[in-house]
Amino acid sequence: MSAYRQNFIEANGIRLHVAEQGEGPLVLLCHGFPETSHAWRHQLAALAQAGFHAVAPDLRGYGLSDCPEGIGQYTTLDVVGDLVALVGVLGESEGVIVGNDWGATIAWQAAMLRPDRFRGVVALGVPMMGRAPFAPSRLFPQNDQAWFYTHYFSKPGLAESELKRDVAATLRKIYFSASGDVGVRGASTPNPFGLVPRGKQYLDALGDFPSLPDWLGSSDLEAFVRAFNVSSFRGGLNYYRNLDRNWEMQAAFEGLRIEVPALYLVGERDTGLAMPGMREIIDAMPKIVPKLRKSDVVPTAGHWLPQEAPDVVNAALVEFLREL
Repeated sequence: MSAYRQNFIEANGIRLHVAEQGEGPLVLLCHGFPETSHAWRHQLAALAQAGFHAVAPDLRGYGLSDCPEGIGQYTTLDVVGDLVALVGVLGESEGVIVGNDWGATIAWQAAMLRPDRFRGVVALGVPMMGRAPFAPSRLFPQNDQAWFYTHYFSKPGLAESELKRDVAATLRKIYFSASGDVGVRGASTPNPFGLVPRGKQYLDALGDFPSLPDWLGSSDLEAFVRAFNVSSFRGGLNYYRNLDRNWEMQAAFEGLRIEVPALYLVGERDTGLAMPGMREIIDAMPKIVPKLRKSDVVPTAGHWLPQEAPDVVNAALVEFLREL
């Protein structure tokens, strides 16, 4: 188990719970949904050993960090603001930002908007892409038979009442069904980031996985359960409820590129990689990320790369950081 320190830091008007380890140049680690800073336990230790100061916050709305009341307080800019402030509170002028899942989206935006604060970016799972021609609520599919999970998550009160009913079962189902342990992805593979049949609840299609995958120990699952028993899921779901608002605000940044060095990794069995057109989006990334140094697919891994393939992620991170 990584012997990381836990602290509370005031930044951007809220209190953030952070896990940190090591001394040296700053590396910020941003988790996804539904995770917390504990998702980076392997990277905290590896980066510390390599001579870096690794800091993983519970992002706003998660775990022991503050959970603002308003839905509108969970835009991408709010979270980027937290991270910019965090760099300063930590006594640094700059750092490298790393993210998985939602954390990757945040990391890309942070690097694009504040290259003076973030001298490099590493994204896992979610590639950088240009602004869509339509708002996400119009872009993502829904019909009389099913609706995309983002629509389900966007209804205040709907998903949180389901997900909090049995936190351990919720996390076990989402973690397992988005991991590489489900095997090669096909149309019938359980997918927590796909379509939800009308008249059914989100978790119904994910099945039950009584045993934990090898990469998730019982004590690690318990750490996540404890965190979500504190914060519940409302904060994390509010990120989805700002998808259209984020899209609207991005109009002001149309045409900006990522001008700092970047690294991208995705699991071969990531749910996102199976989406139509995703490989083409990844191949096109150098147009908007001209300093993309590497774009690799990690064999047999799924959506939770920092946990599923820590050795691969750690080695890639350290190599990238040392070359900056």
